Amino acid sequence: MKPLNVRPVLALAVLLTVLVSTTRSQDLNTAIQLTKSEQYDKAEEMFKQLIQKEPSNSKNYFYLGENYLLDYFSDTISNSLTVSANLAKETYQKGVDANANEPLNFVGLAKVSFYLGNDQKAAEHRAKAKSFLLPYKNIKKIVPAAKEYAFVLAKIAESYIKEDGVDTALALPLIREAIKIDNKNEDVYLIAGDIYILLNDGSKAISFYNLAQSANPTSPTANMKIGNIYVKGRALNAAIPYFEQAVELNANYAPAYRELGQLYLLAQRFAQSKEYFEKYLALTAGNIPAKVRYVNALFYAKDYEGVITNVEDIFKVDKSRTYMNRIAGYSSYEKTPPDYDKALAYMETLFATVAPERIITKDYHYMARILVKKNMNAPKIADEAASIKEQVEKDKARLAATKVAADKARLSANIAKNTAKADSLEKVAKKMFAEVDRAYVNYGKLLELKPNDRSLLGELATTYNSFKDYNGVAKTLSRMLGPLPESKEDYMQVGRAYYNGERYQSADSVFSVVAKSVPDYVPAYLWMARTYSKLDPDTKLGLAQPKFEKVVEVAQKDSVKYASELAEALGFLGYSSMTKENYTLSKAYYNRLVECAPNNKDYQIRGYNGLGLVELRLAGSEKTNEGRLPYIAKSSEAYNKILALDPNNGSAKSQIAYLKEFEASVKKGINPNEIKGIIKDAASGAPLAYASIRVKDTAAENMTNQKGEYKFEIPAGSEVLIISAKGYVTQEIPITKSRVYNVSLSK
Repeated sequence: MKPLNVRPVLALAVLLTVLVSTTRSQDLNTAIQLTKSEQYDKAEEMFKQLIQKEPSNSKNYFYLGENYLLDYFSDTISNSLTVSANLAKETYQKGVDANANEPLNFVGLAKVSFYLGNDQKAAEHRAKAKSFLLPYKNIKKIVPAAKEYAFVLAKIAESYIKEDGVDTALALPLIREAIKIDNKNEDVYLIAGDIYILLNDGSKAISFYNLAQSANPTSPTANMKIGNIYVKGRALNAAIPYFEQAVELNANYAPAYRELGQLYLLAQRFAQSKEYFEKYLALTAGNIPAKVRYVNALFYAKDYEGVITNVEDIFKVDKSRTYMNRIAGYSSYEKTPPDYDKALAYMETLFATVAPERIITKDYHYMARILVKKNMNAPKIADEAASIKEQVEKDKARLAATKVAADKARLSANIAKNTAKADSLEKVAKKMFAEVDRAYVNYGKLLELKPNDRSLLGELATTYNSFKDYNGVAKTLSRMLGPLPESKEDYMQVGRAYYNGERYQSADSVFSVVAKSVPDYVPAYLWMARTYSKLDPDTKLGLAQPKFEKVVEVAQKDSVKYASELAEALGFLGYSSMTKENYTLSKAYYNRLVECAPNNKDYQIRGYNGLGLVELRLAGSEKTNEGRLPYIAKSSEAYNKILALDPNNGSAKSQIAYLKEFEASVKKGINPNEIKGIIKDAASGAPLAYASIRVKDTAAENMTNQKGEYKFEIPAGSEVLIISAKGYVTQEIPITKSRVYNVSLSK
């Protein structure tokens, strides 16, 4: 029996093994190239086929997981990070189950954990991946092989990239070691370039991309990335050759056509843009995912009308892709002019049809902004309704008082018409404010995801302010407060918001905290004084007096820096003292106001005006004509000093004219221009203290005493008295020959 010759059999077996291995490698490389060409759906299908054929080959799982993540980053508008990350995580875990000794799937798990904010878990997975990279002395004998070893290191470095940032202290040493091990590895150089892009070092990134091109001269990827660098730098003409070179290297490389289409769109060369986009869609077989990426390109090129048109075209073919309402809603908001109704309709459809986990952060933000912009006129409409209602009440009062039939008919018609109009406006405003409340709900959900986003908090505070919700402003700004004294301006903003919202006790507490922490910070004392002035508007309790005195005490330490604060405080104290008939103290404050800023005419005029009023009041309270003349002279002197500073000051001229008449009447021993009377509450008949009686278009004014009485001189030729009191409707009374004017004010 002849011995069996096994050599041909062994040779055939070896050959078959090599062929199978080569075929497998080619299939995997084909799938990887599909991913690089951004044909993620086709790549996914092929990876799944490979996994079905070779369920124990863990690399198939790794690249499928990469495909899921890259698909997400190619379209962060339509895709959900949570959904994509969970798909990738599940796939990587299957890869670990298939081969627990393969480091790449642990790198994938690290990426997913890092993207989802679990840094500790990410670190554990990276450590596990590194544990398979055995220490080496000789690169030729390295385990795993040098190319795979370097690739794993580079992928670990890549796992430190998140949200346009990278931890270079951890990533770059890994890249350097990877290059040392394999200096001909395209993927290592590409990752290195990506890292330097995030560091805004374009020249360094380009040098690594060039090395990647040298490592694999047939690959279009490096040219594509270099072209993108120039696009970001707005050097559009410099980018074109790199995209064209990518096409020359691979005529079927779809992303390059898309980038060229987008680039020419930015350059407003629409014919060429359309040509390249059509080629892109043709290469991707016109499939919906490709058209989605085309729509995204239009969005980033700010062709919002194009986005909306193409989204509607997609819906005609495939209505299931309801997530496309997102980009259509965004575009309807961003386009010029915006269409907020259409934007809201798209966004409401999105929220109603997609799963909650597919709602992304931007959705809440756009929904909030759309609702805000759509209803910006709500306060104006509400104010208009309130104004009309106020007019209706006035007309009702006139109707009750009139006895003329024609007037009654006219007033009744106006009341009916305006009541209907006010009710209609109120309904509109109510609906609009309800939508604004929905905006606040969306801002709230957004802040749950970004609780410390100062830009977002500032936007929300501005929104509250636009709708006159000052308490909302204060509440929102309070979340931005840092430690004092560094954050004193933030605290002051909160205090002012409470002040504008008429929550004076809350405002005072905030200003007090600032003043206590920063004892020399004058604005805190000034706003505290203003707050107490609001708490005691009639100055009956004198609450604001010591607060303004404190302003003077602190501000005078640097009267140049705090001149405006000092002037305001001195003006208040001068007036307050005058109303309490402490004329000596009042003049002292007004003199200080004149002197506090020698080069400031406004402060000097305010001071002289106060002095003129004090002397005029003294003249009015003097019982003898002879005693009045010195005060009249001093008052005239003060107003003449105003004219020396401002020759066209109408108020001073009017007062001087009045004083001349007053002086003439005093000298004659008569006073033909003195008027008097009593001001009462119309409902109760009770006298009104501190009511103002002012001659229209002059500075002549007086206040009632505790009995509601007043008496003062008015300029000759005066025509109208203006009677007012806090909380009451102001009245204008024509001046006749009568010298007694008793008036009842209504609320």
